[in-house]
Amino acid sequence: MHLAHFTNTPQQQPQLIKLISMITVCGEGLVDLVPIHSSTNTNPRLLPLTPALGGGPFNVAITAARQGEPTQFLSRVSTDNFGDALVDRLTSENVDTSLVQRGQEPTTLAVTSLNPDGSASYSFYIDGTADRLVDPPADLTTDIACFGTVSLALEPGASRYAALLKNLHRDGTFIALDPNIRPFYATKAHSDFLYSLLPSVDLLKLSDEEEEFLDQPEAPIKVITCGPDGLIVHFNGQTIEVTAPTIEVADTIGAGDTVIGCLLAEIHRRTGGKNVRNKTMEFTGEDWAEIASYAARAAAVTCTRVGANPPTRAEMEQLPE
Repeated sequence: MHLAHFTNTPQQQPQLIKLISMITVCGEGLVDLVPIHSSTNTNPRLLPLTPALGGGPFNVAITAARQGEPTQFLSRVSTDNFGDALVDRLTSENVDTSLVQRGQEPTTLAVTSLNPDGSASYSFYIDGTADRLVDPPADLTTDIACFGTVSLALEPGASRYAALLKNLHRDGTFIALDPNIRPFYATKAHSDFLYSLLPSVDLLKLSDEEEEFLDQPEAPIKVITCGPDGLIVHFNGQTIEVTAPTIEVADTIGAGDTVIGCLLAEIHRRTGGKNVRNKTMEFTGEDWAEIASYAARAAAVTCTRVGANPPTRAEMEQLPE
């Protein structure tokens, strides 16, 4: 287990929105071509594929919104049918789409392959797609901002997101980074790029493989997902470990996105979305154990379901502790 809709034409600049007490998730929405389980075809590498809406940041935004916290999505989304479906889904999940730009470029596609243990791997089709041409507003105001995944690997969007990340941090926004490294950008150049962002990052979320690939980077708060072994939180010189429930895994699609989405939602809920950076530095080990346990349990629920389908807060409240 690794763990108000507004659209604009491609020529228009995004409408500037200043919102109070908000989580802003920045990055791509894409379409996953996901294997369909079939009783007549048991080879997980050759299952038929069906489109599913996804992308790490897209999943993170939905996860945070499902926890009942105010969330908006910043991206550029195609005007094709897939793009319309992405925006409609965000709206139906109560994610604010005021900062979603639209363009005629195609939607990014990701072909998902499932390994025998249920873990997922991805192949991306990214040439000339809409999300890499995002043009973020220069003076966005938000309380928490999250960046990561493919959107930080594709230019010119990656550099634009990097500039926004640094500017928001300078202005006091709590910054979360979830690199979500895929094979096609598991490079020294991308590692160097991520390291250039770390001085402006408050919370860094990594898988245990990413922790090794990036040679144990530092951040004020670092959360490492360890599959079925749960989560590790490093903060203020302390280390908190929480276990994950034992489950029957359907697949791991969206598990890591569920973790970061729940972390952000819990941080927002506990701080009220105000002075977040300073307030999180006052969190105790007990606070982080509760936050991490919530995220680990939510990711476990996602892993019992096919595709990225994180639980709502109401569903989480029904689970045994």
